[in-house]
Amino acid sequence: MNQLEKVEHTLSPIYDASSKILILGTMPSPKSREAGFYYSHPQNRFWKIMAALFNEDLPITNQQKKEMMQKHHIALWDVLKSCEIKGADDNSITSIEVNAIDQLLKETSIQKIYTTGLKATTLYKLHCFKSTGMASIYLPSTSPANCRNYNLEKLIEEYRCILKDL
Repeated sequence: MNQLEKVEHTLSPIYDASSKILILGTMPSPKSREAGFYYSHPQNRFWKIMAALFNEDLPITNQQKKEMMQKHHIALWDVLKSCEIKGADDNSITSIEVNAIDQLLKETSIQKIYTTGLKATTLYKLHCFKSTGMASIYLPSTSPANCRNYNLEKLIEEYRCILKDL
């Protein structure tokens, strides 16, 4: 995986009409694409954070994850529709095409957008803000590559800000 690979986003956005916030990543990792769901790398801490925030059991199946998000009015998607990338290295991303986030907003009650990680935040500001008119709020990446900077407890504290928008 040392070479750039053209990757198409294969996961449908998770949302319904009552979604109040949207959490955007950059692009599903190879493990997430393989599992067919967001944040599916076994070392990714996203689902542990969500379970802690809502005081719920850790969702295991894709259906349980989807139900947790819909129960709490959270939509999930990614900034990119396609790109060239080396493995899961966001810093290697080139040749991007963005998702139609503005269209998703028209089908929901979303009032806040959160972006996970610096790359998602940067790409959103550069390529999506103009069409959505809604600024994004930065959240630290839940990726295992970010373990040195943020332990689980610190991530939970950082993500607690979403609760005020639900």
